Amino acid sequence: MRVSRVEENGVTIVEVEGTIKLGESAEMFARELQTVFESTAGGVVIDFARIDYVDSTGIGELVGYLQRFTRANRRVALFRPHHRLEALLKLTRLETIFPIYWEREDALRYVRGDVAP
Repeated sequence: MRVSRVEENGVTIVEVEGTIKLGESAEMFARELQTVFESTAGGVVIDFARIDYVDSTGIGELVGYLQRFTRANRRVALFRPHHRLEALLKLTRLETIFPIYWEREDALRYVRGDVAP
């Protein structure tokens, strides 16, 4: 798994590639989100376009960080989830708590607070 990060208009975009599963990849994903949480003040867009598999450990990390960011009054949005991830989010009904966007600017507007949740 590879993770990179860019800043755009006060929003951190975390780009993830590969798989997120029990072990090193889930730990790397969690470390990156923790770093973003500690070192930035705004919201985060997680670009999942190049993630083809997420297991329950990865989903757990995602839910946990959504809660942390939300408690800190910061927004998280998922951007372009791979169709497998989108199906998993729908199966687990997590699409009801994670804002999912298909256009980058829409995700950025949501995370900046330019649109209502």
